[in-house]
Order: sequence, then structure tokens, then C-alpha cells
Amino acid sequence: MDFELRNLKDFLTLYNQVTELCFKSCVDNLFGRELSGDEIRCTDNCVGKFSSVNQRLMQVYVGVQSDINQRRMVEFDAQQAKLLEAQKQSETAPIEPVKTDSGATTISTGGTESANTTVDSGKVETVAN
Repeated sequence: MDFELRNLKDFLTLYNQVTELCFKSCVDNLFGRELSGDEIRCTDNCVGKFSSVNQRLMQVYVGVQSDINQRRMVEFDAQQAKLLEAQKQSETAPIEPVKTDSGATTISTGGTESANTTVDSGKVETVAN
């Protein structure tokens, strides 16, 4: 319902803008109730041109928007592929024990997010990097 109400509001705003624009451009005499032939032709041309321009703009917008959506999909697919590759690398990263200066053994799990586990005289400490 909210979407329909917004569309109606947008339509009425556009209608009022076109009416005001064409009235200001075409109606010269405010002393009579009837429009002259020139005023009628002017308002018909004004509304017709506005409609044609609006339709053309919408066609261009739809074309550009589809290109933008296509580009976003390609970027999204590339990001997904990178994430999957990083996940695979972190799952298959070798565990490498390393001796430190203090004599403790540190085990590094590597990958994009790694954790180090230190074993020193019976205590085990894990630190996320």
C-alpha cells in the first residue's frame, strides 16, 4: 500500500508541475473563461513535448539501469569467487610449528584469518591474529 501511495503522490506532483509549466508558458489572457485557439495549441504542444521527453528519458534510464545492474552482478560474482577462494585457502592452509626464542612452540594456521597456539611447559594459549 505504501508503494502505491508513493506512486500516486509522484504522479500528482508531476501532473501539477506540468500543468503549472504549460499554464505559465501558454495562457496570456486571464480575463476570459475560454482559452483562445493559440492557447489551446500551445498547451497541447507543451503537454505533448513534455510527455515525449519524459518517455524518452525513461527509455534511456531503463537502458542505463540494466547496464548498471549487469555490472553489479559481475562485481558480485567476482567478490563471491574471491571469498570462496580465500575460504578454501584457509581450510587447506598447513599447520606450521615454529620454535620461539623462549623455547615455546608456536603453531600457525595461516590463511587470511590466522590463529597462533603457543605450547609452553604444559600451558596452551591460543591467540587470534
